[in-house]
Amino acid sequence: MTDSTPSTGAPLEIPGHLFTAIDHVGIAVRDLDEAIAFYETTFGMRLAHQETNEEQGVREAMMAVGDSGSHIQLLAPLDESSTIAKFLERSGPGVQQMAYRVTDVEAVSAVLRERGVRLLYDAPRRGTSDSRINFIHPKDAGGVLVELVEPAADAAH
Repeated sequence: MTDSTPSTGAPLEIPGHLFTAIDHVGIAVRDLDEAIAFYETTFGMRLAHQETNEEQGVREAMMAVGDSGSHIQLLAPLDESSTIAKFLERSGPGVQQMAYRVTDVEAVSAVLRERGVRLLYDAPRRGTSDSRINFIHPKDAGGVLVELVEPAADAAH
């Protein structure tokens, strides 16, 4: 295990396995409200959080998977220039990403870089509910876009 000091200044343990849980699976959708209604009515999931992330170019909703702490993240593009709009154009609706929870996104990113893995951002960016995120390049993760999620300090996971 590695000790590190995140932006909060508190030391955290970075587990040898790097990831602490499956945080969410991101699903690209064309219409967010329609997708929320489908997940609520068909799967009985509860809307846990909804927001617009201008930087990422999406409207998103986190659908709680029972009481597991895991979510399905529904992602709808804000406009045609959004990464999600391009994904939908190329692949249609469906699984867009797999997100793993981490204790310190910067420390985990550094370990992955040391192991030859490319990350999409030089520094973490703001994610859902003020989390800190980065992404592993799909070509370095078996064709899967992997998101690293460090929940906000006050998040209950």
